[in-house]
Amino acid sequence: MVDKSETLGGALEDLQAFCAVIEFGSISAAARQLQETKGGVSRRISRLEKRLGAALLARTSRAVSATEEGTAFYLKARDALSLLSEATHDARQSGSVPQGHLRITAPMDLGIDVLPPILVRFRAQHPQISIELLLTDSTLDLAANRIDLALRATPGNLPSMNYRASILCAFTMNLYAAPSYLSENGSPQSPQQLPEHALVAGRELAGVTSLAMQDQRGRNTELLVQPSVRTSDYASAQRLLLAGAGIGSLPDLVAASSLASGGLEQVLPDWHLSRGTLYAISLGGAEAPARVRVFREFLRGELVQLQGKSQA
Repeated sequence: MVDKSETLGGALEDLQAFCAVIEFGSISAAARQLQETKGGVSRRISRLEKRLGAALLARTSRAVSATEEGTAFYLKARDALSLLSEATHDARQSGSVPQGHLRITAPMDLGIDVLPPILVRFRAQHPQISIELLLTDSTLDLAANRIDLALRATPGNLPSMNYRASILCAFTMNLYAAPSYLSENGSPQSPQQLPEHALVAGRELAGVTSLAMQDQRGRNTELLVQPSVRTSDYASAQRLLLAGAGIGSLPDLVAASSLASGGLEQVLPDWHLSRGTLYAISLGGAEAPARVRVFREFLRGELVQLQGKSQA
């Protein structure tokens, strides 16, 4: 933090006027460049010298030239103005041109099984955007962690109006199993036959698990089952299912690629466990930077295509 006593205060235009006098060689030339009067530029220089308590220009009836203090001050002021101009340009560009660094957080399941190929395709179209992916199931403070976009299956408890949640897509929790498992153990023809099978549970507490299901006609059923294998996330649950561990529930987004490749088959396709919505959460306030908006729309389109392939 800069001490207030070490700053100039006053108008930035005074600093620009001084640099213009040095660069164009006279107050008259600087005034023409700045589209001000000679008197206006002179007053700006005098005001700046008064704030600094130092003479920046040596004035004669014919010309002005920088003093020793003025030369030293000019070299640093020029660099400062250049940095400020660059920062201003970058800030304006961020709102209209998709570029820069994109910091994203997502749940482990989504980050491991869904996002990698999508990020590769996005980078192929937008090589000027670098990406940092933070995988965690914990809710992070976007501002404190400098996060541009958080992908979450629920908007959760968004603090006041500081956050903005945009819908990416809806998803469904379905039952899946590997063809090898179904070939060896048969495929259940009704929910009531599920307890006869080895079941894989992701994100479940220990003990007996309640399995609430609904069919396409709106009929509901609820079963108490004892999973054979439990795991903390759907990414590892999917790998267990692919290895033939049994039947388990996955979000259709997570299972889509394995379903399309034939690695998994949907079990009891007329039934589902639950439905949800995936959100892209960003800081509220001003419009999101272009890099965030472009990625959000790209991701939305990719997820829709992914679900379409799994249903084909």
